[in-house]
Amino acid sequence: MPDARAAIITGAASGIGRALSAHYAARGVHVVIGTFPGDPHDPEETLKLVEDAGGKAVIKEVDVRSTDSVESFAEESLSSFGRLDYAIANAGILRNAALDSLTDEKWTDMLDVDLTGVLRTLRSGAARMSDGGAMVAVSSIAGGVYGWEEHAHYAAAKAGVLGLVRSVAVELGPRKIRANAVIPGLIETPQSLDPVNSLGPEGLKRAGQDIPWGRVGRPEEVASVIGFLTSEDSVYITGQSLIVDGGLTVKMRA
Repeated sequence: MPDARAAIITGAASGIGRALSAHYAARGVHVVIGTFPGDPHDPEETLKLVEDAGGKAVIKEVDVRSTDSVESFAEESLSSFGRLDYAIANAGILRNAALDSLTDEKWTDMLDVDLTGVLRTLRSGAARMSDGGAMVAVSSIAGGVYGWEEHAHYAAAKAGVLGLVRSVAVELGPRKIRANAVIPGLIETPQSLDPVNSLGPEGLKRAGQDIPWGRVGRPEEVASVIGFLTSEDSVYITGQSLIVDGGLTVKMRA
């Protein structure tokens, strides 16, 4: 497909990034699968999903803490596919730290990945993107909507993503490049299944009972929303934050 569009996705070795890679493959969008060198998940499994869906992708290591690494990552789309149309800032970390143990180093490390890493991804993408492209950053209901005890650094980063996206949308509007955010609720990903830094399997199961939809979300359900926000069906949507949570944030508590 000589006119096929191309996307870069950070954090694509698992979870939402993996699901989005497969979603794009089904749409005929070529993908640069971003994977962190220390990630225990296998990006080859993402590649197989893409190929099984009839798509085309390449795997590229990227550390969003490094500007040079992110620039090289975005450049891979031009080298492999001759274009870049969509940039998805999905990579993130989650660490538990109570306020009295939240050192400057822990704070800085979190923001370097979960906020500045998003900036690096959007900035490098915009520099190489065709006019009329689209960018999406992944936030979280922790920070994007709610506070979360023992996760102030994470919530601050995810809240910052929303302000970043709004400003980028205004700045890139003249180029007709859209910038939006998704705010996932409780989604069953390797990150949320971590019992040390997040809810873990049992915590997710309990939380799902309080969601109007009756369960936690699936990565594919967030991926399809990102797909919408980078499709022609959302051409007049920019600077927005779309919550994907099964009704969790609108449920009245007794």
